[in-house]
Amino acid sequence: MSLVALAVTPGVPHFELAAACDVFGVDRSDLADPWYEFALCGPDSVPVGGRFRVEPDAGLDRLVEADTVIVPACADLDADPPAELVDAVRAAHEAGARVASLCTGAFVLAAAGLLDGRRATTHWLHAAALAARYPRVRVDPDVLYVDDGAVLTSAGKAAAMDLCLHLVRLDHGSAVANQVARRLVVPPHRAGGQAQFVTTPVPEPRDHPLGALLVWTLERLDRPLTVEDLARRANMSSRHLARVFTDLTGTTPLRWMLTQRIQRAQELLETTDDTVTAIAAATGMGTDATLRRHFNRTVGVPPEAYRRTFRAAAAR
Repeated sequence: MSLVALAVTPGVPHFELAAACDVFGVDRSDLADPWYEFALCGPDSVPVGGRFRVEPDAGLDRLVEADTVIVPACADLDADPPAELVDAVRAAHEAGARVASLCTGAFVLAAAGLLDGRRATTHWLHAAALAARYPRVRVDPDVLYVDDGAVLTSAGKAAAMDLCLHLVRLDHGSAVANQVARRLVVPPHRAGGQAQFVTTPVPEPRDHPLGALLVWTLERLDRPLTVEDLARRANMSSRHLARVFTDLTGTTPLRWMLTQRIQRAQELLETTDDTVTAIAAATGMGTDATLRRHFNRTVGVPPEAYRRTFRAAAAR
């Protein structure tokens, strides 16, 4: 069973703390057995969010035993991160833990030296401060999260949930991560490279003409849809649709559809014995050669290798 340790220190904001607790700390062994062992690590009776107190399961020294360490947002960016937290995170990383920061938790990782020479992100409001304080970090303020292997960072608030679900996807596959997202009533997958929504809030589906269009498109991924097809469905010109779509999702209609097709292919590779040719048809890729090309470019391995690796990990 993989141990996920969530670090908590006095004054930490509660949103990112709650997101990680809900994803990793709730028993979901009906989806993947074993699920995670989860430990909240920090001092006794920690005040969080200005209104609540939490009772940690263990001290910060237990971080070194974890497989995954999650560092939520900082309580006070004007002060240096707590030295005991920085030391514990560094020790956990040196012991082989995967370390992920949520929102301004990136300042802790940077103080521990884990982000030196790495690309990283944080909430767009604080990206300039992170770059100024830690010039060896390659700060990217325009993405939801950055996966650099053993070190991962996310932007603020909702992007923290995106990164948590990304970790579940890495550990248990797309089908399980999507089921968790469905239970939490959040989008099943937003790629890390998607833009942070700095000036344009994401509207509710009922308030935006693309809300129903996205659902309509997801139900028809087996079809060779074009931007013109989507534009007709939305009763817009193709050019206007492209502008509105980019404002809403941070990417173009074609790139968004490709991401959804790859995601669907991952699910089918994990949960069925369908051939690559059949999966190519089911995801609207047309041919297995097209699926292999896009899958390898996006995921990093061919579909057959992905299936073998996933099933081997599931068997372990």
